[in-house]
Amino acid sequence: MPFQKVLPEKISAAIVRQIELLILRGILRPGERLPSERDLAERLGVSRPSLRDAVAELQAQGLLTARAGSGIFVADVLGSAFSPALVRLMGTHETAMSDYLSFRRDMEGLAAERAARLGSDSDLKVIGTVLDKMISAHDRSMPAEEAALDAQFHMSIIEASHNVVMLHMMRSMYELLRQGVFYNRQAVFARSEARDALLDQHRAINDALQAREPQAARAAVESHLDFVERALADGRRAEANEEIARQRLDHETGTG
Repeated sequence: MPFQKVLPEKISAAIVRQIELLILRGILRPGERLPSERDLAERLGVSRPSLRDAVAELQAQGLLTARAGSGIFVADVLGSAFSPALVRLMGTHETAMSDYLSFRRDMEGLAAERAARLGSDSDLKVIGTVLDKMISAHDRSMPAEEAALDAQFHMSIIEASHNVVMLHMMRSMYELLRQGVFYNRQAVFARSEARDALLDQHRAINDALQAREPQAARAAVESHLDFVERALADGRRAEANEEIARQRLDHETGTG
């Protein structure tokens, strides 16, 4: 007969499974520090030796990492998504930026559609809360903070789509954005007229999500990223025109 005795699960195995799921679902994020051993053991209701066994197994899996004198952290599991050579290659070819935005447009449009259908009330509250922070940063004329919240706003929509493959893939894409591989996000927010338009676009995305209108949410995301691509193209043209004008000025003044 194909039956086997049911054995009680080790406590450390249950701890491993719980932390694995928190990482998989994006609740524990790369680089995030875990609570102290005592605190975490109390929260989980387990002994510290069982917790140590679980942490050791997760470290062996490459999901957690220890930093001397600092504690235990979620490993930067995104680092292997793109090789350094590929990152350099994409960063030196302008067509990659257009492809990057096109990819984001497709994936984030789908994510917004899913979030409107599948996101919980709490998911939508998170999105609305991030937007409120963006509005506050906008009113205080803090473009760097607003740019950081922009990425957080988009990631909160990805998280609300409840697809773990999409979640980790897009986190990897946003890490490239944070590094400025494709373009300087803060440069877009540096222009007040662009910031006003971007905030209105984020409001439109949030309104569609809160109303649970999937097609409207997707359309709002696609319109927003189309605007970003146009704004970047305008910025590149303005830089090129300024360089030409500077050469003319140098020639006329005899300084060139």
